[in-house]
Amino acid sequence: MRTWLAIGTLGLGLAACVKPVTFQGQTSLAVNGTPPAAIAEAPPRVEVRDDRIAINEKIQFEFDKAMIMPASFGLMDEIASVIAKNPQIKRLRIEGYASSEGDVAHNQQLSEARARSVMTYLTGKGIAAGLLVTVGHGTDKPIADNSTEEGREQNRRVEFVIVEQDVTAKKIEIDPTTGAEKVVAEDKTTVKETDANQEANAAARQRATTPKKGG
Repeated sequence: MRTWLAIGTLGLGLAACVKPVTFQGQTSLAVNGTPPAAIAEAPPRVEVRDDRIAINEKIQFEFDKAMIMPASFGLMDEIASVIAKNPQIKRLRIEGYASSEGDVAHNQQLSEARARSVMTYLTGKGIAAGLLVTVGHGTDKPIADNSTEEGREQNRRVEFVIVEQDVTAKKIEIDPTTGAEKVVAEDKTTVKETDANQEANAAARQRATTPKKGG
């Protein structure tokens, strides 16, 4: 009986010591330092820019061949998707380029073959063949220094030029009371490539059929 009484008394003593805890005079906690910067969105790999379809990644080919590497299939699918989603594009030229390394005539032929290979891939994804035209520029129009490997790698490329597209001009009136905009007229016109560019690319196509000596 004494043992149980002692334990019971101890329990009552502990219970008497437990009281509600109240926080008073709370102060906000300031954290020093600079918050992390917002993560910038990566630019799209493929997008329409004025008179061209810009790709922010190179189409990779097998060495010295016109075969597109599997690593670029995803990029090629995106290019096909962008073309399909922009029906205002009526004519698109696929331009192949090469570096100055190697035989001039071979580079000319390789640049044209790679452009055709890209066209074949796109038509296989449902893009109408009549929408596309190809040209090879060989070693012409370099965008980097051909004296370095890095520069030569940049010069081996494929570009997409919009030759013909529909452009819609809209006339908008603003309500002076509400400030709301309203389209009151639309004028659709077809914009074509300038004659100078057409002549330059015709010359490139002529070079593709003219034998050249290496240099």
